[in-house]
Amino acid sequence: MSTDEPVVVIAHWQTTKVSLNAVLDHITVLGPQSLAEPGCLGYDVFHSVDDPTSLLLIEHYRDGAALDAHLSSPHYQELAVGHIRPMLTDRHVELLRPVSPPALP
Repeated sequence: MSTDEPVVVIAHWQTTKVSLNAVLDHITVLGPQSLAEPGCLGYDVFHSVDDPTSLLLIEHYRDGAALDAHLSSPHYQELAVGHIRPMLTDRHVELLRPVSPPALP
């Protein structure tokens, strides 16, 4: 993604009761590895109050290059693509840019 602006990823994941614990286990490994990337500024995971199998991930990246690096990283490819995605029944991802970019360090 070619942008010098910060990028926020909103990922809506739906899984099943049977797969939920495995998905969460993979996220507990993927999250810290993602946060260790130089361009990853935030990585938060939430589940619906009404449906714990409905997950929402909010990820913040310094810019489009940082997001591209994340998507091509070995840990993302192995965990998210290889293990988590096959356990999802639905997946929707939005890429957002700020209306007014904040000052970044």
